[in-house]
Amino acid sequence: MLGTEIADPDGIEGEAQTVDGLGYLPVVTRLTAAKRVVEVKGTSIADGASFTGYEIHAGRTEATTPIAPLLRLADGQVDGSISADGRVAGCYIHRLFDHPAQRAAWLARLGGASDGVAQADRVDHALDAFADHLAAHVDVDQLLALARITP
Repeated sequence: MLGTEIADPDGIEGEAQTVDGLGYLPVVTRLTAAKRVVEVKGTSIADGASFTGYEIHAGRTEATTPIAPLLRLADGQVDGSISADGRVAGCYIHRLFDHPAQRAAWLARLGGASDGVAQADRVDHALDAFADHLAAHVDVDQLLALARITP
């Protein structure tokens, strides 16, 4: 999407077509039937901040002119790209900002500060608080029975 073109010649995502991307990075993406979903870890090239996440995509993105990669995966491969001015970056790694070190590094580049909390811990805390609230104010067993779900 950040590149100059997205091509879906086989109609993987709908009608076979090629559409313009946003044009922020000199890359083109071609969708293919093979979908890659894999957990990954690595570091950002700019500052070595670590991350964990998962790579998900169907297709291949290639640079049309030389461009700096954004991330180095633990297996040595690179992923993503960053514009020459450093203002636009993109990659195939999802949940990149869940890792506190990676989020802190990005916020520092933007002049901000991170609270250092792992996103998974934040989500778990919010879900626990919601479950406690439901248990205190809702007959959960009755709600599950109405939904025909056995607890």
